[in-house]
Amino acid sequence: MVDQGANAPRRIVKLTLDEHTVIRRSQEVEQERAVAIFDLIEENYFSPVGIDGGPFVLLLKIEDNRLIFEVQSEAGDDLLRVQLALAGFRGIVKDYFMICDSYYSAIKTATRSQIEAVDMARRGLHNDGSVMLRERLAGQIEIDHNTARRLFTLICVLHIRGGK
Repeated sequence: MVDQGANAPRRIVKLTLDEHTVIRRSQEVEQERAVAIFDLIEENYFSPVGIDGGPFVLLLKIEDNRLIFEVQSEAGDDLLRVQLALAGFRGIVKDYFMICDSYYSAIKTATRSQIEAVDMARRGLHNDGSVMLRERLAGQIEIDHNTARRLFTLICVLHIRGGK
């Protein structure tokens, strides 16, 4: 884990996905979810604007076509609820799923250079989604680039309904 010095309390120590509508996911998606949560808990910067203290517990969920961030203190006190419209994320999530499908197919049969090309496109879309998330959260929750990347992965996981 990276020592964050004075920022150590400005972090997520527990993250839960509200997955009550998820029926089934592929092994690849489950692996991405598990890695994103593990990496996020190991190293992140998460600072709700106007809230002193931390560390924080985060529940991510989709409700009424909105992405919901429910932030609590480590003791379980409700601190903040941020709602973001999902409409802006749908296109990039759809494109990200398509390129991920291409990537998983490519790693089975494609040449190394073809796999690298698809992976570059996949990382580019992932970065675009991360930037969008940081912009949408601006003024409400400050996060760093790596935290945004991992949260974007989890947002994609929440979009899966009935398996992928």
